[in-house]
Amino acid sequence: MQPFHPFVQYPFDQQPEQTTTSRYMVSMFNPVELLRQPVTFPFSGRTAKNRFLKSAMSERLATFSNFDPCGRGQPTEELVRLYETWAKGDIGIIVTGNIQIKKDHLEATGNTIIDKDLPSVYLREWTEVARAAKSQGSLVIGQLSHPGRQVSINIQPYPEAPSDVEQPSIGGVLFGQPMPLTKDGIKDIVNRFAYAAFVLHRAGFDGVQLHVAHGYLLSQFLTTTTNMRTDEYGGSLVNRAQIILETIAAIRQAVQSPSFIISVKLNAQDSAPQGLCIEESIMVAKLLEIAGVDFIEVSGGAYEQNIRSSRDKPYTVETREGYFVEYAEILRSNLDLSKVVATGGFQTSQGMADAVLRGAADIIGLARPLTAEPLLVRDILRGEKNRAKGDKFPESPMLRFVASAAQIAEIGNGQDITDFDNAFHVARFIAKMQKEIPAAISEALFS
Repeated sequence: MQPFHPFVQYPFDQQPEQTTTSRYMVSMFNPVELLRQPVTFPFSGRTAKNRFLKSAMSERLATFSNFDPCGRGQPTEELVRLYETWAKGDIGIIVTGNIQIKKDHLEATGNTIIDKDLPSVYLREWTEVARAAKSQGSLVIGQLSHPGRQVSINIQPYPEAPSDVEQPSIGGVLFGQPMPLTKDGIKDIVNRFAYAAFVLHRAGFDGVQLHVAHGYLLSQFLTTTTNMRTDEYGGSLVNRAQIILETIAAIRQAVQSPSFIISVKLNAQDSAPQGLCIEESIMVAKLLEIAGVDFIEVSGGAYEQNIRSSRDKPYTVETREGYFVEYAEILRSNLDLSKVVATGGFQTSQGMADAVLRGAADIIGLARPLTAEPLLVRDILRGEKNRAKGDKFPESPMLRFVASAAQIAEIGNGQDITDFDNAFHVARFIAKMQKEIPAAISEALFS
């Protein structure tokens, strides 16, 4: 049997079996050495300086006007400060929050926007965001997204989607009846993604990530729950994935740079009736690899759900941390070149290294831990910390999302970050939220 060496990067299909002795040897090594390793991407040839990725979160720090769509989506100095702060954390790859490709189809107010119909694409402002995020050697990736049917009726009463399947109300937020995209409409969407990638490339970004998860537009095309089309964009899985493949090809044509990274955030499964299943995700991942996607970030669930793993709970350190790490491992075992990112639920450096050692992921994605501790990765790599800070919140994923959004705003505004590992701060935050937000949303958050 081939001996196991803990710091050799074996191809997945050549992973030697780990014996009890080899697992003990791994435990004797400092996991930091593994996490510190650089990762080179197969198609662009670019190299991330370590195995950490800051995953996308909706910052909502851009300009917004209810009355003038041309006053929406401009990156602000708060957004620049946010990414300058994360850059100091020594993160290998920094992925921005979801940049919207249409000024009147937004995931939320305060989203950044790159829209070819706006009088300005804010090139100077995006250049400043790229400079800030890359200031300490990180690769910076812009996540591009379109919400499809998942846009509040207050922002867009006439959403566009693959089919006319309405998004159910969530926490008092209402959604309009979507209009099925025409073929010309689909081509327009593809061109908008490509145009946004072109702008980011000009601004100095190292690549883009297509948001094909969490029930947004490209994800809506993949699942038969929301895609009931009978043309070439519906029916078979290959047809349902067609808009994604066309978008990747259009980005390559627009950017004209072989070193520009293209990545995808993909649902491993939707955890919904007739939703995308793991077998279909494997097929999509193989298509993405053929299309030259450098890395796939594995996620799961839809807008109205808060799933974590197939067992609906995170792994323990003794087994595995990470909400989607089992799905990441399955996808990675079916790929030859594209790298796999596992994001969500990681708390300790040992748990992160364990995911890599077991062949479940090439890269570890962190999101909310980096709103509480923007310099967490730096501290882990220096050996100063071996776990992320906890919190004292009750079991409410939505409440944690709101708390992270508040921390993002604090970082962007140069304020002290609220310590939610302090029970007093948690109680004060919950009281404030219950007072300030509408009763229907409050009930959804705190129930």
